[in-house]
Amino acid sequence: MRSRVLCGLGAAVALLAAGCGSSASSGGSAAPAGSSAAAGAAYPVTVADCAGNGTTFTSAPKKIVTSNAASLEMLFWLGAGDKVIGTGFPPGAGTMPAQFAAQAAKVPVLGQTVIPKEKLLGSGADLYVDTFASMGSMGGALGSAPTEQEFAAAGIKHVYLHSTACAKTLKGPMQDLSPVEGDIRTLGAVTGTGAKADQLVAGMEQKVGAVRKDLAGLAPAQEPSYFFFDYDAGTKQPMAECDKQVANAVITLAGARNVYGDCDGDFKPVSWEDVVAKDPDWIQLGVRNRGSDAATRQAFDQAEQFLKTFPATAGLKAVQQGHFVRIGSEVTTIAGVRNADTVQQIAHVIHPDLVKDGQ
Repeated sequence: MRSRVLCGLGAAVALLAAGCGSSASSGGSAAPAGSSAAAGAAYPVTVADCAGNGTTFTSAPKKIVTSNAASLEMLFWLGAGDKVIGTGFPPGAGTMPAQFAAQAAKVPVLGQTVIPKEKLLGSGADLYVDTFASMGSMGGALGSAPTEQEFAAAGIKHVYLHSTACAKTLKGPMQDLSPVEGDIRTLGAVTGTGAKADQLVAGMEQKVGAVRKDLAGLAPAQEPSYFFFDYDAGTKQPMAECDKQVANAVITLAGARNVYGDCDGDFKPVSWEDVVAKDPDWIQLGVRNRGSDAATRQAFDQAEQFLKTFPATAGLKAVQQGHFVRIGSEVTTIAGVRNADTVQQIAHVIHPDLVKDGQ
């Protein structure tokens, strides 16, 4: 395997499971233009890393390890979940789509967070799907990642989800889901499930296309301002979802203006004073699934109650008007098939007269 120049990871540790962002408008594809992966052709398939270096597959991998639940879920959607022999950052209870929950629960957990280097290299995998970028940028707190030479020596091919791993190498904001769709197509090409990948992407494009059609007459000045409040990242200091995060694309496609869409990067710690100055029209209560509808609903209630009682936010326009969006963090900030559903759901909540379908 050719050596790579890894792109950095700017997300905070508390938000690792959500990854970093990418850019649709900057040419952020999952494989070089004209490559076999981009075209969905048969083997050999060549996939690029963040720096454009290629990894070639002459056949489908037989044993796959995923870095977290995002890439794991993509493989389930593609029908390649039976090839997965382990994962890091395992999905929490209730976070996987119902049809994959039982299968996901059987996947061996190689690390509750980042998979330890020795365990990853000794896993027996022939492919590691990496949702993140180099763990070296995390300051070593979560352990060091294998080098590309170490991956090669262990017989493991290493590919990235571009929609979450390549923010630092791309230019321009992420305003649509093409990077996510590119990742789905690339994994489809690598695992020999290209037809299913095309089907999944077509479904996503149909849902988003319907929303965009409904919002076609909406002028930019009519788009409400929108703040994603990551309640689970902590309330002491809010975390902004910037222009290269998947959430920025989801919010934009839903007909809203991310109040931190001018922040260059993926995530950024901000101050409550700054949030107050932006005074958003709508606030999404960013809550992770708690494993049951009742527990998740309680977490949403707690997030809303915090904003209503915290002196700095009690007077915000969205709080005063009760403009809260109760849609989970995972389907908003983590790249996946369900991002298209989230676009539809957010648009239905904030533009109910224009977008009738919120399924």
